[in-house]
Amino acid sequence: MAPSKASTLSLFTITTLLLLLLLPLLSHAASSFEYLNQVKGSRKGDNVQGILDVKKHLEKFGYLSGHSQNDDFDDQLESAIKTYQINYNLEATGRLDAKTVSNMMIPRCGVPDIINGTTSMISRKIQHHEGLTVSQYAFFPGNPKWPSSKYRLTYAFLQGTPNQAKDPVKRAFQTWANNTQFTFSQVEEYRTPDLTISFQRRDHGDRYPFDGRGGVTAHAFSPTDGRFHYDADEMWVVGSVNGGMDLQSIAVHEIGHLLGLDHSFVEDAIMYPYLNTATVKRNLKPDDIQGIKNLYNIK
Repeated sequence: MAPSKASTLSLFTITTLLLLLLLPLLSHAASSFEYLNQVKGSRKGDNVQGILDVKKHLEKFGYLSGHSQNDDFDDQLESAIKTYQINYNLEATGRLDAKTVSNMMIPRCGVPDIINGTTSMISRKIQHHEGLTVSQYAFFPGNPKWPSSKYRLTYAFLQGTPNQAKDPVKRAFQTWANNTQFTFSQVEEYRTPDLTISFQRRDHGDRYPFDGRGGVTAHAFSPTDGRFHYDADEMWVVGSVNGGMDLQSIAVHEIGHLLGLDHSFVEDAIMYPYLNTATVKRNLKPDDIQGIKNLYNIK
């Protein structure tokens, strides 16, 4: 028997409602870096939809300043890509080759690699290639750090922080306490803590908007600002879960920023900018420890 008009309408209505419910989930699941797939293989002289997004991406992390408002693969973009490739030990082709695009698509910290045009990454790499032993840790421009009167730092979880995040963050603070002169104690938000932890989405008022699932996972500010923000749109987990970001691993990295460390380019260091999903990285490496000790003159 053929379905009645009423039952057909009912089926259409139910299907439409299900699609409306699923669309936000599908959108949430898409990586914010997926545009990179359509520009893979591009080189200077090309004009490909998505190149403008690449320029915006590289500007966000300090490799470009005042990008042009078009999809032209120009000299400035080629130079910025070469700098990026040198920093991440990739062949400096200046092209958006497969390895470069793959590296760019890995979830990462939102703190720029180059701040106000200042970076010591390339000079350190040159010294390394010349046979000199150099570390890969770095400090923020001006070497901001906590004064000796503030080695006992307080922290608070701001409203909206999921309960599952609190213990991993506490353990991350303890990791740094075990390797430095700092101690960390939790207080309530109203106590005006030195450090705050919160979950934010998209543009949240600090000039560093998040980008949804799969791009920038978190960021934190140098001393003595004290703010540490997770991107609430990520799939946050405890431990190794396929597609998820480990709360504690990210916290250990971001606390390093709160204490004054910039990014390291030792791939296994805590302060390395990138972290794959389902990866757990919670222990400080020699580069991290040497960096924090040198910043604070710890013997």
